[in-house]
Amino acid sequence: MFPSSHNSRLNLSRVDNATGASSVRGALAGLSLAMLLSSLGTSIANVGLPTFTQVFEASFQDVQWIVLAYLLAVTTLIVSAGRLGDLFGRRLLLLTGIALFVAASLACSLAPWLWLLVVARAIQGFGAAIMMALTMAFVAGTVSKERIGSAMGLLGTMSAVGTALGPSLGGLLIAGFGWQALFMINLPLGLLALLLAWRYLPSDPERSPEQRVGFDVPGMILLALTLASYALAMTVGRGHFGWFNVALLLAGIVGLGFFVRVEAKAASPLIRLALFRDPVLSTGFASSFLVTTVVMATLVVGPFYLSGGLNLTAPQVGLVMSAGPVIAALTGIPAGRLVDRFGAGAVIVLGLVAMVAGSLTMAAAALGIPGYVGPLVVLTAGYALFQAANNTAVMKEVSPDQRGVVSGLLNLSRNLGLVTGASAMGAVFTIAAGTSDMLGANSQQITNGFQVTFAVASVLLVIALVLMGMSATSRRARR
Repeated sequence: MFPSSHNSRLNLSRVDNATGASSVRGALAGLSLAMLLSSLGTSIANVGLPTFTQVFEASFQDVQWIVLAYLLAVTTLIVSAGRLGDLFGRRLLLLTGIALFVAASLACSLAPWLWLLVVARAIQGFGAAIMMALTMAFVAGTVSKERIGSAMGLLGTMSAVGTALGPSLGGLLIAGFGWQALFMINLPLGLLALLLAWRYLPSDPERSPEQRVGFDVPGMILLALTLASYALAMTVGRGHFGWFNVALLLAGIVGLGFFVRVEAKAASPLIRLALFRDPVLSTGFASSFLVTTVVMATLVVGPFYLSGGLNLTAPQVGLVMSAGPVIAALTGIPAGRLVDRFGAGAVIVLGLVAMVAGSLTMAAAALGIPGYVGPLVVLTAGYALFQAANNTAVMKEVSPDQRGVVSGLLNLSRNLGLVTGASAMGAVFTIAAGTSDMLGANSQQITNGFQVTFAVASVLLVIALVLMGMSATSRRARR
């Protein structure tokens, strides 16, 4: 007996749904791997710096460019990469970015000279900028609005895992296989990400000649120079803010002024300045910057407090520090589900309140190891909640033609927060401790520096909370 036409349509609908669900899962797997690799690239080379000084017979100031080249490439090019995806197709550009990352990783592992390794790391950073900028843009266009929070939570988890896994995985790879393995590990993972992206990501829609407007090259150059000036001002000098840092910072401020002027007159601007009039976007970017500045303080200041203030050994410091990234990795996906169920606004507030509570408790610094680990867990869980909710709030309502550049701006605010946190919060720590020689500082000096640093961090988080409240009030007034 032949099935009825109604049953045939029902079966075909089920097959289509199953195929669609499989494609979404495959696409998310590819995007997650891309996020993991780009985050892993940020932290995995740091542990190899002492080895690089020996292998290339170079100073620390020279080998640190292996890390800085990657960081600068990501920071300066991430917004332009997002805009290129909006104009000329995200799928093709993402595939190109992954392929570029893999090829540069191979070049890094084969580099016979330091300068060639630095150049290869810069190219690797360019590939990572494309991957970071477009992963969230693809999620917003691939997953239904009801599931965006969960998908953003997954990407946040992969980002946390990549950043946290870098130092420990890098140490194991160097010990077992040599420094080349720091970059060779990207080859099989990168090729798998490339295969999944090629197989499952949706094709780029056809664009009319009107939609393929010219790319804002002057804006791209000005923004890249401005961001490079700022990032270098915050990183060179190893914590000593001298005249060269001031000159770079002033150059960045002047560059920003020129950039705003050029964008206001451009026919097809790299960044539409009107975007910043949207309270959701502007507060989302600003809050992301403030929050990641605080998160970086735990990574920069925390080890000094644990070793100098609590007299822990290096393995003990590593074990205690691992609590934060582990919690971030475990909290990311549940955080995304909370966003889908209760809405981004409520979860943003919950995350920021948790971060304020954790930061204030850390500022007390009176309970030894439990007094550090407990607040760190609360602060990191709050960060996972904030990140999933804020990413969802920013990306959910963005028009399709702006998803790439907005995703780039969101990642840029995070990167600038990390760069600023490493410099500014480190400076607060040394000033409050009363010495820049942390190896010679006593436990009381280090504890004082730690307390003041997280008191300042608490103020930054309260500012982020106030900004979110003002944004919510502004949105209600417009309705």
